[in-house]
Amino acid sequence: MEKSWLLAFLLLFHVMLRGAATTVGVGVGIGVGVGVGNAGGGVWIGGGINDPPPSGTAFSNINSAYIALQAWKSAINDDPSKILDTWVGTDVCSYKGIFCAVPRGDDGLGISPGPVVAGIDLNHANLQGTLVKELSVLADMSLLHLNSNRFSGTVPDSFRDLTSLQELDLSNNQFSGPFPAITLYIPNLIYLDLRFNSFSGPIPEDLFNKRLDAIFLNNNQFSGQIPQNLGNSPASVINLANNQLTGTIPASFGLMSSRLKEILFLNNQLTGCIPEEVGLFTDMEVFDVSYNSLMGHLPDTISCLREIEVLNLAHNKLSGDLPDLVCSLRSLLNLTLAYNFLSGFSQECTKLLIRNVGFDFSLNCIPGRVMQRPQPECSGIPGGGLSCLRIPAAQPLLCGSLGMKIDANLGPSSP
Repeated sequence: MEKSWLLAFLLLFHVMLRGAATTVGVGVGIGVGVGVGNAGGGVWIGGGINDPPPSGTAFSNINSAYIALQAWKSAINDDPSKILDTWVGTDVCSYKGIFCAVPRGDDGLGISPGPVVAGIDLNHANLQGTLVKELSVLADMSLLHLNSNRFSGTVPDSFRDLTSLQELDLSNNQFSGPFPAITLYIPNLIYLDLRFNSFSGPIPEDLFNKRLDAIFLNNNQFSGQIPQNLGNSPASVINLANNQLTGTIPASFGLMSSRLKEILFLNNQLTGCIPEEVGLFTDMEVFDVSYNSLMGHLPDTISCLREIEVLNLAHNKLSGDLPDLVCSLRSLLNLTLAYNFLSGFSQECTKLLIRNVGFDFSLNCIPGRVMQRPQPECSGIPGGGLSCLRIPAAQPLLCGSLGMKIDANLGPSSP
């Protein structure tokens, strides 16, 4: 399958971590070759390789995997690429899309219990069917990638037993129903990808209490407000775009991890202001709130986003002037402000075109500029009475002191 080298490397790294404290040497076999190795971290088997069947202590692991995978095969009713034609016999390590590893034993002698299924990569296989509870016996599996298939139904409750699973990718399938809450009970999950399905209903609060590094929920039918504990999430990437979310961006937004690199709220039904705390994320690279109904002036703290590359505020009801320093951001590649009610920007912003930065300010209310809204539309600015919470400061806010000022105004009882 695609990205097999990356998959195998990640799986091998995971197996090595779970092995004994001292390991020497690594053996690797990917996709179309057979791995060889020393008495080290592990030997790679699988991805469609015709390896000899396991023997001895390895049999119990592989036999359980065989029963589980055959149960899953029976629940798949369309396989146009004939991938499952290789899922024959008890040697599951020879099945296409199944990756095995031989971990070093933890008995101090380096004796391995035999190969285990360490990962499944069936991305873009176009399989139609459902997931089965029997997959939960694959307790050594760290990656389950099922992007771009036609799986439907629900995620089995037994998936809570996948104690080694770190990455779950169910994107671009036909899953529906409420958020699959069972995914929140997978103990070591760090990557959750549910995008491009038909999940609906509210997003559970517990999602943002999990130690997930990546959360992809975009292009579903989630509704209701973004949970107020959004700020608890340690994730570096969160994508909630293209849903039916309402309400405001939670006040806890500014309490999120400083590791946040990308956050996307676009194409929902959000209202209220852009939080001033956005300036805390000095390492953020993508901030997209376009196609909502946000109002009020842009916070000056946007100019603190020193690593921002994509800043998309288009198709909202924002007003006032664009803060001068925003156009001086050194990493900026694209600044989109179209379809708002902004009334001006500084000369510095005109230099963006010289810097070859994408800059779209069309259909605003900026005097003397082309492609602006007709004057009657600019006579009544939406949200004119909206009072956006601002951090009080006697002098212009310095980005380096932003966090201290927020803490001071939150008071000692705040988290």
